[in-house]
Amino acid sequence: MAQDDTDQPELTQQDVAERLRSAGPVMLTTVGGDGKLLAHPMTIQEVTDDVDIWFFVGLSGDQAGALRGDGGGSAVNIAVSEAGSWLSVAGSAAFVEDRATVERLWNDAATAYFPGGIDEPDLGLLRVDGESAQFWGLPGGKASALAQMVKHRVTGSRPAGGSATTEL
Repeated sequence: MAQDDTDQPELTQQDVAERLRSAGPVMLTTVGGDGKLLAHPMTIQEVTDDVDIWFFVGLSGDQAGALRGDGGGSAVNIAVSEAGSWLSVAGSAAFVEDRATVERLWNDAATAYFPGGIDEPDLGLLRVDGESAQFWGLPGGKASALAQMVKHRVTGSRPAGGSATTEL
């Protein structure tokens, strides 16, 4: 992430895309029909430069029901956490029927969730269009962040860090 003159981090669309591409499992939060927030662990299949995030999703589960709640353009949030940094991406989700994209994104890990492969009847393709993002973090990457957290826990001081927000 770039730093500006005020020593606060500057968050760019490219930063958001790169962080999402390197993320392990993420939490995708949806709004249920009763208005309650539901968070689901998900694995990202692809992130475009425009911060369109692609997932495989089971079509018969609670998650799919929550995503269908307002006609297919559901408001969602993706949360990513790693040592010393957190990323929150707000967007809208839509189911996409595109066999070519399913074939292109398919991988061996997806077989654990969809044993029928790309022909699994429950397999759905979900695209989240990123609209805005907020990042909070400690400078210096994972190893440095872990060291800073330990130091500040021992000394009782507050760690350095900042937050940044961007429209996507």
